[in-house]
Formats: sequence, C-alpha cells, structure tokens
Amino acid sequence: MTTTTQAAAQAAPSAPTLRDAFHQPRAVWAIAFAATVSFMGIGLVDPILPAISEQLDASPSQAMLLFTSYLFITAIAMFFTSWFASAVGVKRTLMIGLVLVVLFAALAAGAGSVNEIIGLRAGWGLGNALFISTALAAIVGATAGPSGGAIILYETALGIGMALGPLLGGLLGSVSWRAPFAGTAVLMGIGALAIAVLLQREAKPAHVSPLAALRALGNPALRTLALTAIFYNFGFFTLLAYSPFPLEAAAAAHGMEFGAMGIGGVFFGWGLALAITSVFAAPVLTRRLGLIPTLLTTLGLLTALMAALALVHTSMTAMIVLIVIGGLLLGIMNTALTETVMEATDLPRGVASSAYSGVRFLGGAIAPAVAGPLAAATTAGAPYLLAALALALSMAMLTIGRRHLAAVGQEHHLSAAEEAEAITAGDEV
Repeated sequence: MTTTTQAAAQAAPSAPTLRDAFHQPRAVWAIAFAATVSFMGIGLVDPILPAISEQLDASPSQAMLLFTSYLFITAIAMFFTSWFASAVGVKRTLMIGLVLVVLFAALAAGAGSVNEIIGLRAGWGLGNALFISTALAAIVGATAGPSGGAIILYETALGIGMALGPLLGGLLGSVSWRAPFAGTAVLMGIGALAIAVLLQREAKPAHVSPLAALRALGNPALRTLALTAIFYNFGFFTLLAYSPFPLEAAAAAHGMEFGAMGIGGVFFGWGLALAITSVFAAPVLTRRLGLIPTLLTTLGLLTALMAALALVHTSMTAMIVLIVIGGLLLGIMNTALTETVMEATDLPRGVASSAYSGVRFLGGAIAPAVAGPLAAATTAGAPYLLAALALALSMAMLTIGRRHLAAVGQEHHLSAAEEAEAITAGDEV
C-alpha cells in the first residue's frame, strides 16, 4: 500500500466482528471484489508457464520473463504511485489502474508470441501497481461506519485472491493458456464498472512530491530494509516463478503429466498458506517475538528451505511439501518486513512504502531472468542454491543495518488500518 489518506488512518475503537465486516456499503464490496481479482494476479500465470513455453516455442527462461517485465514496471511505478494518487485522487487512480489491467490482460489473451506477452505483462504491472497502491485507502474511505469491519473484509479479499489465483490459472489453463488472461480481463472489467458506478469521488489527498520516494531512500533505516527486501524478494520469486518447471519435470520422471491443473493445485496450497500466515500468524508472532527476531528467524528458515529444494528437486512429493511450507514462511515474512518499514522511520507511510516497494520489486524482477539461464547452464537445483545465498545476504543486510532500526518495536501498537496496510504492501504485486 503506498497512499495514505486521512480515511486510511481511521481505526475501529473496538474489535470489529464478522457482522461488521460483511455489513458494508456496495462501494466497499465493489472494491473488495476488484482487490480479490487483482491479488489473483500473483499466481495466475504460474500454472501456465510450462504450457506457454511449449505451445509458443519458447524456452523456460523466456516464459519466466512474464514475471520480470511485470515486476520491473511495477517497481518503477511504485516510486511514483503516492505522487500520482495525490495529484489525481484515489478513485481516478483506481480506475486508471483497473482499465490498464483489463486492456493488457485482454491483449495478452490474443498474443501470438511470448515476446508479445512479456511486453503486455509490463502494462499489466503498471495497472496493478496503481490499483493496489490505493485500494485500502479507498475501501476504508467508502465504509459508512468504523473502518475495522471494512478492513477485515479487505484482508479476506486479499487472502482469497492470493489462494485462488493459482487455482483459477490452473483450471482455465487446462483449457488454454489464453483463458486465464481473458478471465482476468473479464473479472477486472466487472470490478471497474462496479467501482465507477458505486464509489463516490473523494477529496484529493495531500500533495506528495514526485521525487519523495526516491529521496526517502536517503534514510538509513529505510535503506537497510530496502536492501534486505531486494535479496528476500529474489528468493520469493525464484520459488514462485521457477518452481513450475522442476515440479513438472519431477512429475514427468514419475510417469505423470502434471499440467496446468496440477501446478495450479500446488500453488493454491502455497497461496492459501501465505494468506493465512500473513493475515493471522504474522501479527501474533511479531507481537510476541518482536519484529527483528521474527524477520531473522524466518529468513533463516527460508534459507534452509531453499537449500532443501536444491537437494530434492527431482522428488515431486518433496517439492510439493516444501513449496507449501514456503508459503507459510513467506506470508510471515511479507507482513513482518512491511510492518518494520512502517515503524522504522518518521517518514509518511505512503512515501516510505513507495520507496521500499520500488526497490524490493527489483529483486523480484531479477530472479526469473536469472533462474532460467542458470538452470540451463548448470543443474535444475542451482537456482534454489542462488536463492539461498540471496536470503543469507538478506539476513546480513538486516544484521549489519540493525543499528539504524532502534525505533522498531518501541511502540508496537498498529491500528487496524496500519496492520492491513502492512499485509497489503507485503503481498502486493
């Protein structure tokens, strides 16, 4: 989440109930639906990567560039989304983002080559960055009462989207690799129409300089966390973007044809695990253990998990188990790291989140571009070893820069809106 408004700062005075969450104006439901579809995007492409590679005569390295172009443009856009929303308003930013996703997803469904899809995914990334950066502020601003119930609904939408993305990609991908793109365009189109009709235009947020996020990287605490995140995200997207290929190869070695549906099922488990821990487990762990200990422990476990994947990448069963366990750890890490960014500086949260997200997505963009060529030149386990090294470097960055993080944990009392913002920023793509 990269835009802060007065509405997003509201917090419910008492714990909201499920009744509060589901008793919302239609505008809130419209944004929640669009957010669900938007978060499906993180895993939607995963199950169809091998099919795209095979049917469009592309190498696995080329297919994985669908993630690279998407994440690279997302990274660049994140540096400027807080400024853009302050200039044109939250509703217009939402609508521009949605229209871009619909346009580029629809064009991708009709693409004739993998290079076309790579280019179109870049436009999709820009649209998704604009939408996700303002969705929480919009959903809190649209609620008629206290914000707590709307925030629960938003977090539920996020979790459903993270889990259902790979499953929908697998189901539609079993028909054609084009179907997930077309399905996303249709669903996002419905969401855009609902928001256009139901959401009222709000007052413009306070002005933000277009260079505010870039200047924010001069802050030592934020710079430390951004460097931690860029290596962490390298590991994250190695697991997400590269794993479908050794997973399918392991299944083929056992005489099975895994296909889009099989990969979708595995990453449904991954997304469900990630959603559960990001929404429920991470807040509990960070309160009990503290943010920095939670981060270092989780990074250590992820490093060990990547090393294990390098060793067992020929075993289909072992890979499935480790991928789902990886989802549990990634959910904790995503939320805890973004929460740390919120506490580490006195910068406006929107500006800090823009700068942090811009840097971390560069790590995600690099990982798929490196994993394919490395596997082709060495062994299928090598990308996981490189990811383990990147995660070890992430731990090193956090440890070296820990002296700049003295403010973290001093007042660990995030409001419901701030906690939802941490979950959103941690999981957005």
